[in-house]
Amino acid sequence: MPSQRDPAIRITLLPRDTNSAGTIFGGIILSYIDMAGAIEAHRRTRMDRFVTVAMREVIFLKPVFVSDLVSFYSETVRIGTTSITVRVVVE
Repeated sequence: MPSQRDPAIRITLLPRDTNSAGTIFGGIILSYIDMAGAIEAHRRTRMDRFVTVAMREVIFLKPVFVSDLVSFYSETVRIGTTSITVRVVVE
């Protein structure tokens, strides 16, 4: 997925985003995942408001450091009558 599309979000993370270990706080990454999902949902439905009900699985494979350029790629998995499922990959 990432090599074929533009990311929903691309950002360079800053010192204010670090935890006590000197890496980027996981909650910051989670908030951008949530935003990338909402951007994709808006692109597909043109609706203005969404509520995140669940994040089924988040696996942190490597730490993110200050000044890393992080891309959030999103794709729609399923559109229901009252819900949308979006997959977000962070690179």
